[in-house]
Amino acid sequence: MAKIGNIELGEFPLILSPMDDVTDLPFRQLCKRHGADLLISEFIASEALIRDAEKSRRKMLFADFERPIGIQVFGNEEDAMLRCIDVVAEAQPDFIDINWGCPVRKVAGKGGGSGMLKDIPKLLKITAAIVRNSPLPVTVKTRLGYDDSEKPIVTLAEQLQDVGVAAVSIHGRTKTQMYRGEADWTLIGETKANPRLRIPVFGNGDITTPLQALEARRRYGVDGILIGRAAIGNPWIFEQTKQLMQNQTPLSPSVADRVEVCRQHLMAEVDFKGERQAIFEMRKHYGAYFRGLFDFKQFRIPLVSVTTLAEVNTILDRITGHYAQ
Repeated sequence: MAKIGNIELGEFPLILSPMDDVTDLPFRQLCKRHGADLLISEFIASEALIRDAEKSRRKMLFADFERPIGIQVFGNEEDAMLRCIDVVAEAQPDFIDINWGCPVRKVAGKGGGSGMLKDIPKLLKITAAIVRNSPLPVTVKTRLGYDDSEKPIVTLAEQLQDVGVAAVSIHGRTKTQMYRGEADWTLIGETKANPRLRIPVFGNGDITTPLQALEARRRYGVDGILIGRAAIGNPWIFEQTKQLMQNQTPLSPSVADRVEVCRQHLMAEVDFKGERQAIFEMRKHYGAYFRGLFDFKQFRIPLVSVTTLAEVNTILDRITGHYAQ
């Protein structure tokens, strides 16, 4: 039974990996309905939280049925990271997740995210201070190391445990790899196999099918799996993985199912962000919802061009009719 503090997550939790500008409230709720066991917010800058930035505050909104849920924060200064704890705690999530893993320049280039892997003593110092001052369990998401010259994750996970972290999620790449090449799960497995490590180890990276999730569990012994990009346009991956875990044949969504869930996602985004913003942001999801459909180009271009909800719904209706023939 995997646990974060006193939060029971089940035997092998499937976790929606936090993704900036993707895992907002509507998308998280969609994945929850389709089998995700644990949710984490988009990452939020500690500096923005203490400035009371409205966009960052909205990222902390969630519904009770999303629980257990964590709010993920990032930064590179201890004072700001500590000051944001009270702000996060006011939102009453189940835990706080520290992002020591994001490799993008706007974060890591300033020493946040996986940029902190260049300075492990500072990383541990800030983490320890957050644990001491947080009324909630604290978890960490990180990477194997900064670059190929050193991958300290086995030792780092133990050090994080020693300063009080309740669980660690590991992406199987270095900071300099970004998202290139294949994720290396070997060191994730070695971390989990460390006999001194008692906290849960969750694995992340290149899990795109239910079979890969089960294989990672079998080969590397992790306590749970994070699924990120593979869930975009495919929230069914969580329930399909559970079906496979129960020796059932995973059920594939029909075109009508895809249209219906895409529409649900769209309407939830409209309710949450307003029609104009929702239509613009949903454009990055349409291709994923209908990936692999023959002759879909005739619909894809209009979907990313129209500007009203009525137009999008008309196109979705046409998709249903076209593939029902």
